[in-house]
Amino acid sequence: MRYWLFKSEPFKWSFEQQKEKGEAGQEWDGVRNYQARNFMREMKVGDRGFFYHSNEGKEVVGIVEVVAEAHPDSKDNSGKWECVDIKAVMDVPNPVSLDQVKDEPRLKDMVLVNNSRLSVQPVEEAEFKLVCEMGGVDTKKAMGG
Repeated sequence: MRYWLFKSEPFKWSFEQQKEKGEAGQEWDGVRNYQARNFMREMKVGDRGFFYHSNEGKEVVGIVEVVAEAHPDSKDNSGKWECVDIKAVMDVPNPVSLDQVKDEPRLKDMVLVNNSRLSVQPVEEAEFKLVCEMGGVDTKKAMGG
């Protein structure tokens, strides 16, 4: 299993909206960055990730799971963009802010710290576990155990 981070501006697509989609999940559509698209091509069903509210809040607010591997983005007419589908798994009881992540020395190499603009990014297993702990999440459940 691999771990990821999905960023969304809450006024466009919030974690509350993601949760409303239930078990079926929702396409992570609209990504128009080649590196982010390529990361989605690497994802497998069952991979877990953080749902991160960008712009407003700038914090990890939820845990999600990939429920469909990369496929054509339904909002793209060019045929060059792909996306995965994700579903909400659980809330992060104490959302973890970007500042908290940056202040944690063990997270200094995290992509979020070094390339915070990238909308879909990988997260190392140790980073995922640490951020879960910081947010008061049951790490075993969050990591699919």
